[in-house]
Amino acid sequence: MGNVKERIENDIKNHKIVLYMKGTAQAPGCGFSAAVVECLKNVGAEFHAVNVMEDPEIRDGIKQFSNWPTIPQLYINGEFVGGCDITRELFESGELKKMVG
Repeated sequence: MGNVKERIENDIKNHKIVLYMKGTAQAPGCGFSAAVVECLKNVGAEFHAVNVMEDPEIRDGIKQFSNWPTIPQLYINGEFVGGCDITRELFESGELKKMVG
């Protein structure tokens, strides 16, 4: 997983907000990914989306990297934030806007 881990580390180091998701920001591949994209758009966040469906190494690697079993996965300022439910809760509480601001 060395190369995959480096790619993930580079992504989260080089972008303030990174979303590992199924599909793209324009065409999410599942409801959970779509929900996180909506939350990010609603707070005006610009983010780097990584489509794990195009890259099986990343799809498996991100789960090991974060020790989190599901996708989507959101990173802000190099920190793992969580998946869909956590992102929704942060959005509803107003915390997400503070985090991306």
